Amino acid sequence: MRLFVAVLPPVEALQGLFDAVAPVRGLPGADRLRWTTVEGWHLTLAFLGQVPEERLPELEAGLADVAETHSAHRLRISGAGRFGDRVLWAGVEGQTWALRRLAEAVYEATADFIGEVDAFSFHPHVTLARAGSSRGHRRAVQRVAAAELDGLAAALAEYQGPEWEAAELHLMESRPDGGIVHYETVRAWPLADWS
Repeated sequence: MRLFVAVLPPVEALQGLFDAVAPVRGLPGADRLRWTTVEGWHLTLAFLGQVPEERLPELEAGLADVAETHSAHRLRISGAGRFGDRVLWAGVEGQTWALRRLAEAVYEATADFIGEVDAFSFHPHVTLARAGSSRGHRRAVQRVAAAELDGLAAALAEYQGPEWEAAELHLMESRPDGGIVHYETVRAWPLADWS
């Protein structure tokens, strides 16, 4: 199973972002990107890669412990940026310190599943689009200039979505289906409510 751990924004937050992104998709360079679908928008806390199904109970137990010891927190999708000349993303603000602590705990709880990786690095974001060709596509997508990505990010720089509560931790499975990747929740745990 190809797995990752994430926080999923609610429908209202996704709708607000969708409405903000729609006109940006018509700007220069946007047609050369592979845009992610709203159904796939999430905040990745840890990417685990391939995990044998027999190790799922061990993984789930560790994530349940993390959820019990980390409280729900308030976030909003806000602003945008890019990772190099490859990824356009929407940012996150609010109680990001709590989200970071949650991601650190997930990273520690899943270290045996991740294998050898670099030190913990976390930049909360929602991936909106990627440059380059996707698996299964025969023709390569023309390269997008970093300046064009900057222009797309600038168009979303002032965006501030509705505030929402990150109240669940999700173990997600990534399933490729012909050139499209679908994400499905394997299991979810409520975060602690200390209010």
